[in-house]
Amino acid sequence: MPRPVFVLHDHRKPRPHVDLRLEEDGVLRSWAVPKGLPTDVRHDRLAVAVDDHDLDHASYTDEHKSIADHGWWELEDRTERRFLFVLHGETGSRRYALIQTGADWLLHLTKEQP
Repeated sequence: MPRPVFVLHDHRKPRPHVDLRLEEDGVLRSWAVPKGLPTDVRHDRLAVAVDDHDLDHASYTDEHKSIADHGWWELEDRTERRFLFVLHGETGSRRYALIQTGADWLLHLTKEQP
């Protein structure tokens, strides 16, 4: 079974942000992360769920959107309000948690890293 893909799009319009996209159920589940992925465990980031994208969007670029990283991801744990996953990309592997806070999500870099 192929590993599910992820892509981080560096998006310049309408305002600079990163799009986190995780392949699941035949689509790319997507979140806009206005301040980019967290770089340490003390600084969670707002992650706004946006519409799913077709899988071919994993390699999409244009004058406003480039690929910051890509690879595959693995789910480690999931509940109704949180899921824990590891991104395995060109820049290395990092473990994150997406935590639902109501309408939006928080993206958290976990203390335990692979």
